[in-house]
Amino acid sequence: MQPEQRCRPMTSTVSEIEEVLPDEDSDRTTLLNGEQMRRRVTGKFAVDGGNRRICRQQSFGREIGHAAAETYLITRLSFKLLRYLGVGYRWMTRLFALTCYAMLLMPGFLQVAYIYFFSSQIRRSIVYGDQPRNRLDLYLPSNNDGMKPVVVFVTGGAWIIGYKAWGSLLGMQLAERDIIVACLDYRNFPQGTISDMVTDTSQGISFVCNNISAFGGDPNRIYLMGQSAGAHIAACALLEQATKESKGESISWRVSQIKAYFGLSGGYNLYNLVDHFHNRGLYRSIFLSIMEGEESFEKFSPEVRLKDPIVGKAASLMPPIILFHGSSDNSIPCDASKTFTDALQTVGAKAELVLYSGKTHTDLFLQDPLRGGKDELFDDIVSVIHAEDNDALTKDSLAPPRKRLVPELLLKLAREVSPF
Repeated sequence: MQPEQRCRPMTSTVSEIEEVLPDEDSDRTTLLNGEQMRRRVTGKFAVDGGNRRICRQQSFGREIGHAAAETYLITRLSFKLLRYLGVGYRWMTRLFALTCYAMLLMPGFLQVAYIYFFSSQIRRSIVYGDQPRNRLDLYLPSNNDGMKPVVVFVTGGAWIIGYKAWGSLLGMQLAERDIIVACLDYRNFPQGTISDMVTDTSQGISFVCNNISAFGGDPNRIYLMGQSAGAHIAACALLEQATKESKGESISWRVSQIKAYFGLSGGYNLYNLVDHFHNRGLYRSIFLSIMEGEESFEKFSPEVRLKDPIVGKAASLMPPIILFHGSSDNSIPCDASKTFTDALQTVGAKAELVLYSGKTHTDLFLQDPLRGGKDELFDDIVSVIHAEDNDALTKDSLAPPRKRLVPELLLKLAREVSPF
């Protein structure tokens, strides 16, 4: 093994974020949460790479333990969820359609999964809080020249099947453009309800804001992004934080630390969505359980909350908001983003709506990225993040077309059977 090589664990907690150096007795200082933590690293690396093998075995052991724990958790929660769902025609047909959809896109998913588990540029399952799902994945650019912009991404999944790895394709592609991506995991239903999801997301954002510089991220260039249910949760967290900040309450991160918010295919008014979701298989009783009853609809509907004078005034603290939506989205109609944009503009917030003609709920987030080549949504996001960096914009213009991961025939079939 070459002397300059380093070994990093692939699964980390705050206390484990350190480098194992090949020098003799040496001190190592790591900056986390604004405090210096001095560690003593001793010993030499064996010529035959023995220490490297030990480190890899320890990392592999952590991965196996974490995978087993998550498998048990998901299995237990799945049975609990089935008790809520009962036997219903709509959700059973949706589940069958989801299975077919996933099988058609499997060639792309397998390629992404391989990179996700074996790339040295991905730091998986970094702990950001004390709850079982309080973990995040970091996607790091291959070069480390200078501080990088950061995207905090909150995945979708109907508040039920969200998982941090769902953002892996986006994370890998943005990392290729020198952007760090932090994909947050959070408690799903029935492990948690909407207030738990918002709390977890806010805590994850706080962790990134306070610690991302240790990974080469620029704490002054952090962008928040959510997709589908994740867009709703992230918007709730952002508006709640702005309200607390306006009242002078104690906070662990500031809205001013977020350069912009990107909401992709989200819904922001629960009153307008409950019947729509019921007709699509997310039954009213389950939706009410997720959202803690109809009496909580106002609290967790950012569009409605803006009508409160106190909240409306706090909205002026929020960063520029850009909402992206496909005009042919049947899961969450594009009107959801239109009315939220209007509500934001009414209270003086900076809000913009970008509609993509003919795009469905999954076109923007899955089919288009798997298709490779030019991707409108991806290019729009990157252009905003790199707007003040001429060198980055030049590199973007020279970037080669992205690789196709799934044949066009399978993409078209997947679009037809998609349950979303």
